[in-house]
Amino acid sequence: MVGTGMRVIGLAGWSGAGKTTLLAKLIPALTGRGLRVATLKHAHHAFEIDRPGKDSFVHREVGASEVIISSARRWAQIHELGDAPEASLADLLRRLSPCDIVLVEGFKRESHPKLEVHRAANGRAPLHPQDPRIVAVASDAPFPEAGRPVADLDDVAAIADLVVGLSEPIGEVLERLESHGAAD
Repeated sequence: MVGTGMRVIGLAGWSGAGKTTLLAKLIPALTGRGLRVATLKHAHHAFEIDRPGKDSFVHREVGASEVIISSARRWAQIHELGDAPEASLADLLRRLSPCDIVLVEGFKRESHPKLEVHRAANGRAPLHPQDPRIVAVASDAPFPEAGRPVADLDDVAAIADLVVGLSEPIGEVLERLESHGAAD
């Protein structure tokens, strides 16, 4: 259900760099500009979006391969993979409802455009020197040699400008993802 006006950019960085914290500030900054925002988050482990004892949890536990939970305010679809391979970023992007911009957290080895979130206190080397698909950096440390735009990690408006300006049309991203094929 991919909309043609949709644009995609990811946030990449080491654990503890502040990706989720930045997203919690960036999403309101983007919606405040009138943009409809979707997020797609990769998890490295099994996760639950419902709780033991809830009907939907019981449905899956006893063998339902897919459960949709719906109310007047929201709906969620849970798809059990079983022995099937993990869904690719391209597969997941295709499942999104139309929006203006998709913010992808994780999938850092994929070939979509990414903004690196780097925090000096982490003590980890930056990712951008080895990844040409990192199109900008948000950091609490300067990177004069970055060769791409760098914004202060606390300057959410500047980061929002970079995200809007450097995100890419979903069609181009899907084409590149399908021609490269990688996993996180």
